[in-house]
Amino acid sequence: MKKTTILIDKTLVIAETDDRLFSSFIEHLGRAVYTGIYEPGHPAADEQGFRTDVIDLVRELGVDLVRYPGGNFVSGYNWRDGIGPRSQRPRKLDLAWHSIEPNQIGIDEFYDWTKKSNTKIMGAVNMGTGTPKEAGELVEYCNFPGGTSLSDLRRQNGHEQPYGIKTWCIGNEMDGSWQICHLDADEYGRKARETAKILKWIDKNVELVVCGSASSTMPTYPEWDRTVLEYTYDNIDFLSLHRYYENFGNDEDFLASFVDMNRFIKTVAGTADYVKTQKRSTKTVNLSFDEWNVWYQQNQKEHDWMEAPEILEDHYSLLDALVFAGLGVTLINNCDRVKIACLAQLVNVIAPIFTRKGGGVIKQTIFYPFRDLSVNARGTALLPIVRTGTIETRYGASPVITAAVVVDRSGKSVHVFCLNTGKTDVHCVELDMSTFGRPQLTKWQELSGSDLNAKNMFETPDAVVPHLNDAGKINAAEKNGVFTMNIQPLSWNILTFSI
Repeated sequence: MKKTTILIDKTLVIAETDDRLFSSFIEHLGRAVYTGIYEPGHPAADEQGFRTDVIDLVRELGVDLVRYPGGNFVSGYNWRDGIGPRSQRPRKLDLAWHSIEPNQIGIDEFYDWTKKSNTKIMGAVNMGTGTPKEAGELVEYCNFPGGTSLSDLRRQNGHEQPYGIKTWCIGNEMDGSWQICHLDADEYGRKARETAKILKWIDKNVELVVCGSASSTMPTYPEWDRTVLEYTYDNIDFLSLHRYYENFGNDEDFLASFVDMNRFIKTVAGTADYVKTQKRSTKTVNLSFDEWNVWYQQNQKEHDWMEAPEILEDHYSLLDALVFAGLGVTLINNCDRVKIACLAQLVNVIAPIFTRKGGGVIKQTIFYPFRDLSVNARGTALLPIVRTGTIETRYGASPVITAAVVVDRSGKSVHVFCLNTGKTDVHCVELDMSTFGRPQLTKWQELSGSDLNAKNMFETPDAVVPHLNDAGKINAAEKNGVFTMNIQPLSWNILTFSI
């Protein structure tokens, strides 16, 4: 049996976790909107056509912001196509995803959906075919109280009060050649700066996210980030970063994805701080990791022009959920700089929630680690000192045990999130909680299983679900605030202590 020690010192504070760390993303892509959140005529549809079974699961996840309407889609989108009488809205080609966009859902309807799902909007403006002027007009439509043609148009369309959308993305992945009207760093930097000025003149309270690198694998990374920030540093609040992971046949490498994510975050934060120093600024630009997930891009296929095609519908395994958990732990351990993080996406498209058209809805395996973090990781994050073995991977040495720790906002509970990436070894973990006195372990939840390929499908919706362990046995092994427990191989654990 291998041994790991984890020291949790209540004075080693990283930062308060921002509620926006537990955010997600809905793009006009595949079945995310149509037959995802919206399906008029469905047995569970409400009076606006929104699926209430999906709304219930979104509320269970505790999602804070939902980034909308894209994604690649936003770079070719005219927001005016999605407002006004539905019968008069145009059906258009969506070049980003080779689809037909019916425009039956737009900013007005999506705002209504967020009120029902207890979420908020993280808006995105078009920096591809769009202009800074058009971006400002969208913000005016959404946020200005009234008395102008655009704000009065919103009122005419059924929303008397402004939406108050306070977080806006200035475009999406503009460093990518796949993006509609892709720009180089200098072109985008200048356009984003002028857009930011307009948006903040319209609403001084908005917070703005400028496009950083679409991946740590981009050839322009991190020079893109530096260049863009040199143009925009004084005008924006966050720099975005995106990263997806998939299994290319080596489970050890896949499980070590969090090592790469951590390095990506540190590098981008360092780049932002370099520009801060260069500009002699007192402001710190924080990070918005507004796309992250496991995504099997190798399985992406071409399709004919159609409405709501069944694309990017990955079905997640237990192994995927464990990798996902490691990524979530990494976000918590970097919450001093990462203030916003959006799981991409929320429904059907690489998502924790999966629907059947006209039928039911299931929780994918990744639903559970996201819910675990969203429910339990709001509070003060502490830096755990973990001494454990390592595994050699494509990303370098990866710790067998990785952990995150959060003291909840009541100050009465500590949540320890512990992932064992070892494939065979049970780890005897000595968890030193002595700086809290004599805490009591009140709950121990574990996600594990004998079949790493097990998936939650409509036929087997509960193939992978968490279970509770006997916390009483662990309390019996406690001595002077040090707990001894056996962490199973390939398992995701949440340990809750009362203090």
